[in-house]
Amino acid sequence: MKVFIAGGDGYLGWPTAMNLSANGHDVLVADNYLRRNMSLEEDVEPLYEVPNLIERSRLWLKKTGKKIDVRIGDLADWDFISSIFKEFKPDAVVHYAEQPSAPYSMLNRRAALLTINVNLNVTANIIFATREFTPDAQIVKIGTMGEYGTPNIDIEEGWINIDHKGRSHKFLYPRQAGSLYHTTKIMDTDLLWYYVRMWGLRVTDLMQGPVYGIFTKETKDDERLLPFFNYDELFGTIVNRFVVQAVTGYPLTVYGKGGQTRGYLNIKDTLNCVRLSLENPADKGELRIFNQLTETFTVNELAEKTVKAGEKIGLDVKIKNIENPRKEMEEHYYNPVHTGLIELGLEPHLLTQEVLIEMMNVVIKHKANIAEHKIFRGTKWD
Repeated sequence: MKVFIAGGDGYLGWPTAMNLSANGHDVLVADNYLRRNMSLEEDVEPLYEVPNLIERSRLWLKKTGKKIDVRIGDLADWDFISSIFKEFKPDAVVHYAEQPSAPYSMLNRRAALLTINVNLNVTANIIFATREFTPDAQIVKIGTMGEYGTPNIDIEEGWINIDHKGRSHKFLYPRQAGSLYHTTKIMDTDLLWYYVRMWGLRVTDLMQGPVYGIFTKETKDDERLLPFFNYDELFGTIVNRFVVQAVTGYPLTVYGKGGQTRGYLNIKDTLNCVRLSLENPADKGELRIFNQLTETFTVNELAEKTVKAGEKIGLDVKIKNIENPRKEMEEHYYNPVHTGLIELGLEPHLLTQEVLIEMMNVVIKHKANIAEHKIFRGTKWD
């Protein structure tokens, strides 16, 4: 099918583009380099340099003979996004084009407003463009498990049946975001649900846990095609950060008691989840929600896994509990249902010592690039 990837330059966007192209889909990506520019402005550039999108596309064409079309521009600009839809006429849209960081959204008023404006305006434009130009196309939106928060009951897969005073109704599972970023993701879901009901859109909303990893099937033999690998507090996910901290001898930063539990997945599984959602689309007039994770861990468990993997290759990894800069429960119940994608055929890649060691070896290769001042800045939620 013809797939438009909004936010095709990001940590997940570019690997998704290659994966879909390798699996026979016709792919067009668009990006305005927001994440690159924010990393530069905040002095938290990734571990290694990543070619721009146009160069990445050239490398992919040379490697595979397959073309990934590229458009550079702001998807909050209606003229830009409508021109893509009119020209390309996608069968499906994968929506990554947002400010992706909870800590960044909590930095200050400017960062907060940027997060709100980018995330909601781009989501709205994707909805309007889909309805106007390709009303049968499926939107696959990358949501976040952070929308649910940490309720004291099981987290269902997007929906919950409520019995109340002798009557029953099915509702979106209650949301309770832990950051402004996560609040905008809830607003995304609400926008999509509204327009699914009003206009009969076809939407899959993937509630994704934190992603880790570097390599995918498409990048194993060419490091120039690797995704961004941030290791800083703002844009680096926790497993990626811990791996870099282990290599450089920086104590693993465990916030508070370390009992915070979340659902995690390998970057390879993100790609497979998106592809499975595209190739098995939601029905017209359906908001289908999958919880996209494969395993749950506490922060303490991730830290211990990192220590043991480091020991295997001679690293002396220390753990340091520090005052929690976030407002969150540090010990809580957490049991999310995540069967939908397994039923579609997902075969999970689990977080083993071998996976962590493979990541550590890549980081060791680029160790000279690590700047310790980028790792932790203590962005406070209050």
